[in-house]
Amino acid sequence: MSVRILALVGSLRAGSHNRQLAEAAVKLAPEGAEVELFEGLAEVPFYNEDIDVEGDVPAAAARLRTAAGSADAFLLFSPEYNGTIPAVLKNAIDWLSRPYGAGAFTGKPVVVVGTAYGQFGGVWAQDETRKAVGIAGGTVLEDVKLSVPGSVVRFAETHPADDAEVAAQIAEVVNRLHSHVGAVEVA
Repeated sequence: MSVRILALVGSLRAGSHNRQLAEAAVKLAPEGAEVELFEGLAEVPFYNEDIDVEGDVPAAAARLRTAAGSADAFLLFSPEYNGTIPAVLKNAIDWLSRPYGAGAFTGKPVVVVGTAYGQFGGVWAQDETRKAVGIAGGTVLEDVKLSVPGSVVRFAETHPADDAEVAAQIAEVVNRLHSHVGAVEVA
């Protein structure tokens, strides 16, 4: 049985380095793991309890919940916008945190990684993302981290999958997440 890892990217930009990092995770997933890059976060409306009505949830939010519900684990990619988590990623977390106590993250392992232009690689945003997804019920693997600084320069002409150091790091992240899911299933 393959472990299904759902990747959510907090940048909507077509040439996003975080999206490229997620593509590298898909490409470098170990045998027995499938990383699925979720498409469509831009279409998910801002969370509002008035539209989160059983049987009438907006289609884009329902697609997100369905994909998340069938995932064994999550890999979140967060750039840093003004020192914090991007709204699109926070919105996905909000949708997946409901219904309260039974959201898609509940009891599932989550790893947060990312890249940003600054010298710290977006660690503030990644810390905020870990906090939010942990409150939403996810089991955050606090010891599995990857923050790649200087993304604009580092990935100007090289895809993260073709950067030997970054490729090895993201492969290790996916391996550790995969191993954690396997260890939980055996226990």
